[in-house]
Amino acid sequence: MVRHLRLSSLIPAGLVVEAIAENEGVIIITARSGTPARPCPLCRRVSSRVHSRYVRRVSDLPCSGTKVELRLVARRFVCDAPLCRRRIFAERFDDSVVTERSRRTSRLECIVHHLGLALGGRPAASFAKRLMVPVSNDTLLRVVRRRACLRTDPLKIVGIDDWAYRRNHRYGTIVCDLERRRIVTLLPDREVTTVEAWLADHPGIETVSRDRGGGYGEATAKALPNAVQVADRWHLMENASAAFPRRRSQVDADNPNCDRRYDDQSRLAHLRREAAIRRLSAA
Repeated sequence: MVRHLRLSSLIPAGLVVEAIAENEGVIIITARSGTPARPCPLCRRVSSRVHSRYVRRVSDLPCSGTKVELRLVARRFVCDAPLCRRRIFAERFDDSVVTERSRRTSRLECIVHHLGLALGGRPAASFAKRLMVPVSNDTLLRVVRRRACLRTDPLKIVGIDDWAYRRNHRYGTIVCDLERRRIVTLLPDREVTTVEAWLADHPGIETVSRDRGGGYGEATAKALPNAVQVADRWHLMENASAAFPRRRSQVDADNPNCDRRYDDQSRLAHLRREAAIRRLSAA
C-alpha cells in the first residue's frame, strides 16, 4: 500500500505550510495557524477580525542534519468587546506548538531540557552543536531552572542575613532556603519585629543560620524557641581569619625569643585562608 507523506506532518500539529525554501544550509518553512479566530487574552472573547500580520522566527528540530527554521505568520486581532482595555492583541499559538515569546518550538525545548538535565552546561552545549541544535551552556541551564518543579514541602533549614537596598542608607532582610539553595523572600527591613513575624508564620523551621549579631538571634528565640541557631559559614571563616593574627601577635609578644623559621609558611597559610574566605563570599 502506497502512503503519501505530507509536509505538514513534519512540523508541529495545528500549522499549515505555506512555503518552503533553503538558504545557506537552513531549511526555512513558512507556516500559519489553521485556526480562523483567537480569544482575547484579557477578556477571553473570541475575535476573527484581523488587524495585521507579523512573522515570528523560531527554531525547530533539525531534519537530516540540517537546521530548520519556522517562520510563523502570526496575526494581530481586533477585540470587539466594548469594555475590554486591550483593543488589539497578538495571536498566541498552542503551548504544544510554541510558547509565548519563545524562540524554540515546544518539542525542541523539550530536547534542550533533557540535554541540560543529562549532561549539564558545557558538555550539553557541545553535544547539542553536533545535533545541529546550537544552544549555549547558559541557555541550557536557564531552561532547566525554568522547567524545574518547585517543592511545596515546608521550610526546615533557612539562612537569614541583611542586604542593602542602598549601601549605608537602607537595609532589608533576605531569607534563603539552604536545602534548595533558593531565595524565599525579601523583608522590607531588618527589625526584630519584622523577622519575628515572618518566622512565626513558618513554625516548621528547625534550623536557622544567621550572622553573629543579636537582632536575628533575638527574633528567632522569640518566634521559634525550639529551633537550632547556627552561625553561617562566611562569618565563621571571617571570625577565624580575624582571630588568627591577634593570636599570633599575642604569642609573639609572650615569646620574644621563639624560633621564627616557619614565619613564611605561616604567612602563606594565612594568605590561603584569606583566599578561601573570598571564594566563600563570592559563592
